[in-house]
Amino acid sequence: MASDKGPSAVDPTLRRRIEPWEFEAIFDPRELRKEACLLYEIKWGTCHKIWRHSGKNTTKHVEVNFIEKITSERQFCSSISCSIIWFMSWSPCWECSKAITEFLHQRPKVTLVIYVARLYHHMDEQNRQGLRDLIKSGVTIQTMTTPEYDYCWRNFVNYPPGKEAYCPRYPPLWMNLYVLELHCIILSLPPCLMISRRYQKQLTWFRLSLQNCHYQKIPYHILLATGLIQFPVIWR
Repeated sequence: MASDKGPSAVDPTLRRRIEPWEFEAIFDPRELRKEACLLYEIKWGTCHKIWRHSGKNTTKHVEVNFIEKITSERQFCSSISCSIIWFMSWSPCWECSKAITEFLHQRPKVTLVIYVARLYHHMDEQNRQGLRDLIKSGVTIQTMTTPEYDYCWRNFVNYPPGKEAYCPRYPPLWMNLYVLELHCIILSLPPCLMISRRYQKQLTWFRLSLQNCHYQKIPYHILLATGLIQFPVIWR
């Protein structure tokens, strides 16, 4: 991914940037916040210019707000391709997945890549199926890891002068746990990541519940990346 030079007094994208504290809190994979934020970039045809902006949930989810905004402001041409990348604090719910699928079905020249910081109510089978339906429709879905966080910090955050390299560092464990669970969803496996919130101490807890099917179908490197699983595994 290419990067801008960073915010400056004449940077026209400055008004499209979110504040550092917003990014740090809303995109923290450990925090189960109600707020949702979408950082997105759009590239039309062979044009090298990338249009960036951000959005938050209102009375509607951020995905629906994006679709309504772009369809009302832009006329899609069947001969011009459109590449869209989303960086999301939460993955789409099943209803938003359906809206996205319909949006893309009506505009075959549009491609969409989605990076998510967290999986939204991932135990809900409708949400899991919604993500699988998105993938079947051609959408690429990945979990945000350190390179994506760094990229968003440089291109979407109004960081202080000289602080380009000061992107918040989140525990790799949480990123790897969501990578693992996303693979479970894609492969139609049962959930393996259980998450709960203890409000009195404001702590987020997790546990893994792995079955033989997880060991058999999920690539070794994804299981090992959590640092919580030891091999060899006895296969039955």
